[in-house]
Amino acid sequence: MLKQNLLAGALVLFGLTATAQAISPTPDQIKAYTSAWKGERSPDGRPKVSDAILARLKNISMEEAWGVLRNKGYHNQFEGEWQLIYPDSAMTGRVVTAQYVPSRPDLEALVKETGKKEGRVQTGGTNSWPIDVLKDGDVYVADGYGKIADGTLIGDNLGNSIYAKSKRGVIFYGSVRDVEGLSEIKGFNAWMKGQDPSYIQQMMLTNINTPIRIGRAIVLPGDVVLARKYGTIFIPAHLAEELVLTSEVTALRDEFGHLRLKEGKYTPGEIDTKWSAAIQKDFLNWVNNYPGKLPMTKKELDDYLKERNY
Repeated sequence: MLKQNLLAGALVLFGLTATAQAISPTPDQIKAYTSAWKGERSPDGRPKVSDAILARLKNISMEEAWGVLRNKGYHNQFEGEWQLIYPDSAMTGRVVTAQYVPSRPDLEALVKETGKKEGRVQTGGTNSWPIDVLKDGDVYVADGYGKIADGTLIGDNLGNSIYAKSKRGVIFYGSVRDVEGLSEIKGFNAWMKGQDPSYIQQMMLTNINTPIRIGRAIVLPGDVVLARKYGTIFIPAHLAEELVLTSEVTALRDEFGHLRLKEGKYTPGEIDTKWSAAIQKDFLNWVNNYPGKLPMTKKELDDYLKERNY
């Protein structure tokens, strides 16, 4: 896995050196990465999925989200086996990516010179640069190639800055330091592969908001992330709204099916296959008299059911 990560990093570095591109792609380049998205975008070109969809996504289970993506042909969007500061919390947001690789003096000098020309801060390490671009609702996602000791991308000072800018936490395929201090930032959480008291050494930032690999997952800038203690799923922005609605309907169907099975009204075979006209009618009547607030509008539900089989 380390060899694969280093190869990915080398390709990124080749792009930087061969074309003398900026640390971040231009808005037009990010639009090209994410051309399937037709909605609002941030000034940097990333898709801007609405806050309302992010809020609804927070109630979706890993399995429901994963199932929708697999059915759409997206098989490489999940990564698990994380360490969390607060295991029982969930997080959603719009992804800002960052790529780190082992240090190499000539490349590091090029990165720093490029950053200087772009007006990026020159005091401290380059690991602060991704934080500088964060906006409310963003999630900082970094490929630290799994480095733990001397691979700590943030401590509590940078953690406070991250939360102040984004009101979110981080997802690092790498490590952090000062978990005790980070745990005192109310609302902040970290998904990480480890923690260590050391500070960052012999690794360097190469790019911000380019495609990166996070374990089993491929992640693009502007993806929407659903992060829970069971794992993280990175959702292409153009699929986010459909995924949320499909998952919400699936949860309603499951709730209805479980209720009717407990009542003994239908058999498992009747519920687990395509529903009969009688079950469909029963479901619609149950939805129309749902004892609570539906997660979607009635119009959204009606439009969805018109286009799909039971």
